[in-house]
Amino acid sequence: MNDAQSRRFKLLRQLFGVFFRIGPSTFGGGYAMIAMIEQEIVHKKGWMNEEEMAEMMAIAGSAPGGVAVNSSAFIGYRLAGILGAVTAVFAITLPTFMIVFLLSLLSTIFKDNEKVTAALQGIHASIVALIIVAACKMWKSSILDAATLMIAAIAVLLLLFTSIHSLYLILGGPLAGIAVVLCKRKLGMAVRTEKPPYEEKREMQYPEYYI
Repeated sequence: MNDAQSRRFKLLRQLFGVFFRIGPSTFGGGYAMIAMIEQEIVHKKGWMNEEEMAEMMAIAGSAPGGVAVNSSAFIGYRLAGILGAVTAVFAITLPTFMIVFLLSLLSTIFKDNEKVTAALQGIHASIVALIIVAACKMWKSSILDAATLMIAAIAVLLLLFTSIHSLYLILGGPLAGIAVVLCKRKLGMAVRTEKPPYEEKREMQYPEYYI
């Protein structure tokens, strides 16, 4: 095995280890994993920066499928090609399969146990915190001005008070963004598509906390 193959194998092994550790946090769905994915990929491994992470999450959330699986495929492919994507997806889904398989075997025994019910309620509460953390991080990278704030507010109101399918919001978001940019350019207004560097540096001065 030459040096290139050795480095590739080491990277694949690291990818598997990272996403296998992330997999058990699947309680609550993919968005509950975002904080842990960022902690591992950005802060510990340095494989991506915060801006790239935000862009990747936007793509992963818009594409069909689970956001955690999409994110793992994106990161794995970027680092090690197709084999990296397969390794990352397999690693993040394997713990979920094992947990669900084990719970299905034990569900008939413990489904009416008060302690098990209380433990699951505690897990649900912590999941809410994880999703709120993910929402705050996406807010900081996505809400740039009054226009993006209005788009987000309208989307939330539509989801809460109408029966509109989320697919239409996902498709309508890019169209609304393009329309806002075109209107601003015609009116001669400044167009912001990302945060100014000084804002990003200012945010990085504060410590990040993860549940």
